[in-house]
Amino acid sequence: MSEDLIRLSAVEAVSALKAGDITPLDLLDAQEARIAAVDGAVNALPTLCLDRARARARALLARTGDLEPSSPGWLAGLPIAVKDMNPVAGVRTTFGSRIYADHVPTQSDVVVKTLERRGALVSAKSNTPEFAAGAHTFNEVFGVTKNPWDVTKSCGGSSGGSAVALATGMVWLATGSDLGGSLRIPAAFNGVVGLRPSPGRVAQGPVADPFSPLSVEGPMGRSVADCALMLDAMAGIDPLDPLSREAPAVSFLSAARRPSAPTRVAWSADLKVTPMAAVQREVAEAATRRFEGLGADLVEAGLDLSDAMACFQTLRAVQFATIMGRLLDKHRDALKPEVVWNIEKGLALSVDEVARANRTRARIVQRMARLFETVDVLATPATCVPPFPLEQRYVEEVEGHPLATYVDWLAITFAITVTGCPALSIPAGLTPEGLPVGLQLVGRPGGEAALLSHAAALETEIGFSRHFPVTPKV
Repeated sequence: MSEDLIRLSAVEAVSALKAGDITPLDLLDAQEARIAAVDGAVNALPTLCLDRARARARALLARTGDLEPSSPGWLAGLPIAVKDMNPVAGVRTTFGSRIYADHVPTQSDVVVKTLERRGALVSAKSNTPEFAAGAHTFNEVFGVTKNPWDVTKSCGGSSGGSAVALATGMVWLATGSDLGGSLRIPAAFNGVVGLRPSPGRVAQGPVADPFSPLSVEGPMGRSVADCALMLDAMAGIDPLDPLSREAPAVSFLSAARRPSAPTRVAWSADLKVTPMAAVQREVAEAATRRFEGLGADLVEAGLDLSDAMACFQTLRAVQFATIMGRLLDKHRDALKPEVVWNIEKGLALSVDEVARANRTRARIVQRMARLFETVDVLATPATCVPPFPLEQRYVEEVEGHPLATYVDWLAITFAITVTGCPALSIPAGLTPEGLPVGLQLVGRPGGEAALLSHAAALETEIGFSRHFPVTPKV
């Protein structure tokens, strides 16, 4: 029974929970067995809180506490993994940093509270880079998380632990966050789905910069429908987040369950912002062309987002200085060099540099609005390289093109961050070496429902889900 349960999709598991065919305790038992069997090979879930989850499961079965069973995102006792950037009351939360290695918060953040009200059981914390900085999941508290498709390779980041836990069947849903691609990149590297919603779609907080649209929280799952279900469970307004918005009247899951082909799809291999490995371009373009079989017209985007590079680097540095500037004075020696560099870059910026970045962002937003006057979806590769060796801290060059900073290789995703558009990564196929390649699909601002519907149609056409769960290849 345990093997059968871990193979269920999140949508199937929640349906079975609602019908009373299984209980949350059954799923927790199956999860615990799966974690024991595979996590030693990948190190995705370094902190478990199964006893806490079982206590909450019993309370849920008794219908006690602050619950929202009428919510479209009601999870009915489904165990989930929460990224180690999200405080969970009574559970060790390190942010991947030695500074917080023994930190146990007394309060959960908005994301966790929302999910628990809607029937989620937090059963594990997933590994992340230090302060979610960078797209390779390693830190000095828990070590490195490995890619289950090849444990000598990176799983991406910063939501790497969540992506690996999903791919290996240790969890049915997981949270992620995304500043420059931290949902989309690990989804691509592990063959799962990660959705970066529009700013405000998922309330977050408390945070030091509540008016910034750069960093968002979002869902990760093994399929588009699973991601849509979790987005329903996460969406909504909260007074701690001034950008947050009310959840839509029609659920995101209902949109994913009605797959629809877009009328017109724009393709770009690189957005003119990054060098691109040939295998990434070829696999992602072949997947995009599957839209033509669904009746969509495919056109070259002709989109130049090269100015997003300097814009994002500046705005990211401002955020690092805002959130972590005080840590530099007190804990400099405990911060990894890339974080120190990012904070110092932010502190050294002039008003003119920040103003220039904001003006550039405005032009990019306008450029995207014009594109979406004539197309429904923008498609690109989700990463510029396949999963790279574990011993590399980050990608330093792409097919002979040197990269200047530890985040330059994220440009294909962070250029989209600047636009404010929702974007997801779905599996496009495999490299000749058998490693996943992700396809980034971008929709109109606020257009998650249409994006999920179009992605679901393409997902069915590609048919990648047969690979799950992945047994780590050691």
